[in-house]
Amino acid sequence: MATSALSLGSSAPAFNLKGTDGKNYSLDSFNERKAFLIVFACNHCPYVQAYEERIKKIQSDYDADLYVVSINSNDDVKYTDDSFDEMVKRAKEKQFNFPYLRDEDQSVAKAYGATHTPEIFLFDLERKLAFHGKVDDNWQDESSVRSNYLRNAIGELLAGKQISVPETFTIGCTIKWK
Repeated sequence: MATSALSLGSSAPAFNLKGTDGKNYSLDSFNERKAFLIVFACNHCPYVQAYEERIKKIQSDYDADLYVVSINSNDDVKYTDDSFDEMVKRAKEKQFNFPYLRDEDQSVAKAYGATHTPEIFLFDLERKLAFHGKVDDNWQDESSVRSNYLRNAIGELLAGKQISVPETFTIGCTIKWK
């Protein structure tokens, strides 16, 4: 099922978004590596905050083969913590090792069918959806994780294997729509 917009095996929808580093990024900015990971995220959600270090570690562990990008689609009028200026501050403070992009008009979240933060979309080399869902089974306590859904999916994808758990339900805060 994946999302209302994307099923497993679907192509990644194109985008062109501004990053907290001042650069614009499109889907084509991430062509050279075997895998591409989108995390729909934001600044204020406690679930996202709990996963930030884990996502940074995933990027550093798989840096040769994987691009990670985080996209914030939240309404920044009602949720001022999610404004672009606040995103810039958070990216610097947390030393994100991946681009943090602003989806101002929420069109990218809609194109992907994203509903939550954090919500994970892992694409293969051909940018076909290979995994959708959550990072692992314990957002509150990393030391108590029993199922590393995302790490397992990345490992299997990079090894050329079929992903054993290609989909999980998503957890977290809902995307704040305008």
